[in-house]
Amino acid sequence: MTTVYPPGPRLPRVAQTLLQAKWKSRFGAYCARRYGDIFTLRMVAPYAEHLVVFSRPDRIRDIYSADPADLHAGEGNRVLKPVMGSHSLLLTDEDEHARARRLLMPAFTGSALRGYRALITEIAADHIGHWPANTTLPTLDRMNELALDVIMRVVFGVSDERARGELAPRLRRLVNVGPLIFLGWKVPILQRFGPWARFEDNQREIDGLLLAEIARRRTETGRDERADVLSRLLAAGSGSDDPPLTDAELRDQLITLLLAGHETTASALAWTMVELAGDPEIQRQARRAADAGDEKYLEAVLKESLRLHPVIGGTVRRLTRDMSIGDSDLPAGTVVHSSIVLAHADARNHPQPQRFRPERFLDGQVAANTWFPFGGGVRRCIGAGFSLMEGTAVLTEVLTRFELVAVRDHEIGRIRNITNVPAHGAPVILRPRRA
Repeated sequence: MTTVYPPGPRLPRVAQTLLQAKWKSRFGAYCARRYGDIFTLRMVAPYAEHLVVFSRPDRIRDIYSADPADLHAGEGNRVLKPVMGSHSLLLTDEDEHARARRLLMPAFTGSALRGYRALITEIAADHIGHWPANTTLPTLDRMNELALDVIMRVVFGVSDERARGELAPRLRRLVNVGPLIFLGWKVPILQRFGPWARFEDNQREIDGLLLAEIARRRTETGRDERADVLSRLLAAGSGSDDPPLTDAELRDQLITLLLAGHETTASALAWTMVELAGDPEIQRQARRAADAGDEKYLEAVLKESLRLHPVIGGTVRRLTRDMSIGDSDLPAGTVVHSSIVLAHADARNHPQPQRFRPERFLDGQVAANTWFPFGGGVRRCIGAGFSLMEGTAVLTEVLTRFELVAVRDHEIGRIRNITNVPAHGAPVILRPRRA
């Protein structure tokens, strides 16, 4: 195959890497205006040497419906391996990925989600019940605290206050890993110094706590009566052809669930609070929905927030063979990027894309492959339903207690680790609900 990559910026590789890591949305929007729906970024390890970016629905469909053996998502996500581990659902491919997904899926079925709902509601009510009224609240920080508590109690099953006190600050430091740490993973000598050494020490402490908890839970009597995700994963594989998850596999999947389901959910909720505070009419509709138990409308609010403020910029796949995607002939080793940011902001996909309009998710306006904050195909996030269920539970508790008042005319995003978070912490003023 004679390879001519789609056009892209001519900046040095280091410059493109930094722009993609720190200012993904603005850099991507500039490239789309300059080069069109398909363009190529050239970066340095551990990022892709050639990253071909797609955003058209037909090309997104082609990527997500392709044979998983031809497009490896695990290889495309290799930058995350030092923290998530080699067994992570996000980093494995083909048979290993299919086995892990089969073992994890029972913990995220509809019936399992219904079993988690009461505890999530209890956690949300406890946190939100302590939020002070008539004050300006930095909602990103508060949502991070709430989401971390959900992860520790609903996913890890850690209910002991002392154990949570040991684990929580270490998990916060793990979540806050930045692009500088990512770049340092390719230079082993750096891991003995400064932020890289502190990161390694923190990760070893987390691994020790998680492995000790896994060992304790394996011998615990009455384990089958527990409903947390870890208990379900410990039972996974019983009575099937798939061997159960090992301690190392459990550790990697738990860390993956933490990173994929903690700050992503917290950021989505913080963005939602900002949007509701800035639009009193939609907020009134959302409050009526919360009062009436209308989760369909609250879910539409969350989905529209995820459209307008994608938490993750896109998904990646590494080609294992030469293949064509649309008109682009690409060699093996190319990484293709399905851009959530560009697809969600395209007026051809979503009319008036800068407007916050939850109704678009209720009236059939959103076409296939134009909204995919959880990815797609066989790699779609298994926690998507969990995230939306948690979000509706939290919004219900907030909106039945408070009215939200905007603090800023406009909130911008910034990249923290790999997620898009409100740069100013998404502050809103809380007013008690009027009778």
